[in-house]
This record gives sequence, C-alpha cells and structure tokens, in this order.
Amino acid sequence: MRIALVSTPYVSVPPKKYGGTELFLYHLSEKLIDRGHEVVLFATGDSRTRAYVECAFPSARWPIVPRDEQIHLAFSANRIMARGDIDLVHWQSPGAVPYASITGLPSVVTLHHVHTPEFSEIYRHYPDNHYVAISHSQKMQEIGLPRFSVIHHGLDPAAYPPSFEAGAYAAYLGRLAPEKGPDSACRVAFKTGIPLHVGGAVHSDDLTFFHETLRRTLQSPLVNWLGQVDHLQKVALLQGARALLVPLRWEEPFGLVMIEAMLCGTPVIAFKRGAATELVEDGITGFLVDTEEEMADVLAHKVSSIDRRACRARASELYSTEVMVGAYEALYRSILREAKPQIRPEIKIETPSVLKRPLTEVR
Repeated sequence: MRIALVSTPYVSVPPKKYGGTELFLYHLSEKLIDRGHEVVLFATGDSRTRAYVECAFPSARWPIVPRDEQIHLAFSANRIMARGDIDLVHWQSPGAVPYASITGLPSVVTLHHVHTPEFSEIYRHYPDNHYVAISHSQKMQEIGLPRFSVIHHGLDPAAYPPSFEAGAYAAYLGRLAPEKGPDSACRVAFKTGIPLHVGGAVHSDDLTFFHETLRRTLQSPLVNWLGQVDHLQKVALLQGARALLVPLRWEEPFGLVMIEAMLCGTPVIAFKRGAATELVEDGITGFLVDTEEEMADVLAHKVSSIDRRACRARASELYSTEVMVGAYEALYRSILREAKPQIRPEIKIETPSVLKRPLTEVR
C-alpha cells in the first residue's frame, strides 16, 4: 500500500520533547515501512523519519496558531491529489476532516482529543470517513458514526528500557495543566513525605493556573521540577520512580505517559477517569483510585506489591507498536477492499510552493 500520513504543523516527527500525536505517527510510519508499505508523511521539514516527507513549513510552528494548520492541511490535500499515487490517507485532527472529503480517497481519521460538541458536529457531516478512537472510553463519549473502530496507541518497548528496582520518589509527567492534576500529585507527595519529581512544561493557556495554583507548590523542597524533558530524560525519570501519579480531572482520551511508565516497569496510580480505567490493571500495572487520600495510601503502602517485570511484560503484550500497527494495517486493507472506484475531483487549492525531500536518517 502507498499510505499518506498527515501530521500537524506544530511539532516535528518524532517530537523533540512534547508531542503525543507526532510520537504516535513516528512509530506508525516506521513500522509500516518495516512491513513493506510506502509512506508519504505530510509533516514539518525538520522531521526525521524514513518516510518520504512533504512539508508546507520547513520547521515546526509553535505556539499553536489555527491559521498554520489550515495552510498545512490545504497543502497536504493539494499534494495528495496532485501526486495521484496514494491509496489511502490517514488524518489526525478534526480540522482535517473536510479536506479528507476533497481528496476523494479512502480516509482514516484518528481522534486524539477529548470529546467536544463542535468536533462531533464536524464528524456528523462527513460520515464516509473511517474514524478511529484511541480508547473505548473516548468512543463511548462520541456520537454514533457508521464507521468507527478503537485502536489503542502503541510504543516500541525497545525505546523504554525497564528498571526492576523501585526508586525512592514518585513521578508526575505531562502538561502542567489543571485537567492533568499536577497540584494533586504535589499534595499526594506532601501527605506521604515521598519526594515528587515533575517533568512537564506550562502552555500559554495554563499560565493563570500555574501562577495562581502551582508555582509556589513546585518550590517546595519535596518537589523537584525538571521542566520539559526529552526522551532520554523522560525514560530516566520513569525508570527511577516508585510510581507514576496520574491524578486526572478530565476524560483522558488515552495518555501515552501511562504506557511509557508501564514499559519502564513503573506502576501507574491513576484516578478513575477516561482511558485510565482501561489501561491500568489493578494489581498488575498499577492501581485505580478515587481521591488524593487514596492515591497517597496506595503510594505509601501498596504500590511496592507490583511486580515490575510483570508490569513491563503486560504493557509490551498490549501496547507495543507491533500490536498497534497490525491493527491499523488490517483496518487499511479492509477499507481498501470495500472502497468503490471514485472519480477524483479536479479542485485546485492555493498553497505555498512544494517543499519535499526524502529522508533516510533515523533519530
């Protein structure tokens, strides 16, 4: 198959630091290539992958500006139609859905976001695409769509060397945003006296929360704020942790950080919200709790009962790239078998000049 993967204009593939969607696409594209497929990746020009890269922007556009996504998506749709050699297109955002219909090609749209009525309205108008939820929890919140699957994210276990010795600290890893609960993680540390190492940055939308609620807490001697971490720093943080704390305050669509921790052999203690309820298995890969008090009790007295080798093995079994890519490959084949021949519309979309290059180096 010749597959077009359309990323975002905001972060390179793979991400240098933050970027869940882009990390997902990196692993997906690399494994699809390993399986003999041709992959054209529409991403930023500073991406590093074996896929053939086409880009509207030579480097990542951060912070997020909606205009940049429209330029990127229009460029991608125009190039896909101009190439004439793509079998299937895999898109990653609600804003991409109208462009999917323009190409006239079989399309997959993965939902990476929390449910909103605005996004659901977009999907309702374009029922011919095949939509993929990244958790059963996410799918349950979405409107009924005629073509709707669930495929969990997966990561390469080799990229997460495990540690089977529990460390002396707890870890928090993620955006410093109110829905992620970093202040709850700090309070759990204070209740138990167990140090907390925090990896994560503050996005512009969360500055008020940071200044009013979190900044002073992060200055406690019991809290070690590392700032935004790259992959090696992240793995070291997770390897050395007694547990990863995930005190969610929203319906988390997936939460890659949970399987990153499990692959390192580190159990997860999470609130019973969103995808955490299906990713975390009580007593095997961690514990599900309802309150900060319960999280503190589990951290202090129960989490050491987790067999870190069994935790790593279970995560590798369920959430590897092999499992994820196998599911997407089967979905692609199924869609192409059912697809009817279509006449591609001759629509000209004004876009920036084409910037394209094959990349052979792998990070």
